[in-house]
Amino acid sequence: RDGGDLDLDASLDAIADGRASGVIDAERLRMRGWVRPGTGLCLLVDRSGSMGGKPLATAALAAAAVASRSPDDYSVLAFGKDVVVAKGQTTPKPNDMVVTDVLSLRGFGTTDLAGALRVAGDQLARSRAGRKVTVLLSDCRATVDGDPVAAAGCLDGTRKIAPESDSEEAEAFCRRTGATLTTISGPSQVAEALSAALSR
Repeated sequence: RDGGDLDLDASLDAIADGRASGVIDAERLRMRGWVRPGTGLCLLVDRSGSMGGKPLATAALAAAAVASRSPDDYSVLAFGKDVVVAKGQTTPKPNDMVVTDVLSLRGFGTTDLAGALRVAGDQLARSRAGRKVTVLLSDCRATVDGDPVAAAGCLDGTRKIAPESDSEEAEAFCRRTGATLTTISGPSQVAEALSAALSR
């Protein structure tokens, strides 16, 4: 039969009877179907002073793209000095409310990149998906004490999306952590960049 692997435990009686009679009744065999594990996503949005203006629209579009790609298993975190959970990994919240909350963010303050990556790990630990990915929208200028490289090392997969015109520190961060980097010139490219980043 097609459609999965033979479930030996559930098929033992049919196999035993088949051995005794010399003919196995295929209708009594039980199959175990396999479902491809989903992807749990965590979107980290830098809301520090260096990320005001156009990056806000980029963040809102990224939140909408993440919500549509993985509607049941995603989180959105905004970080500066502190980390704000705009949407928890397993907490239901309408997509439009998530986008509205992201649009209400204002860029200010310092950047605790290490702290944000640790909270991303906490959120993704709640996911039951087979693949867990952190998408980081930031210029990666950490201005708060901490070790973002070590924090990123605790995550399964990190994808970095940075402004094309300001990607030097993001490139250095990716080299040190093994994260993949995609650069964009503006908000209109974020959905395509997200798809490209998640296909790796």
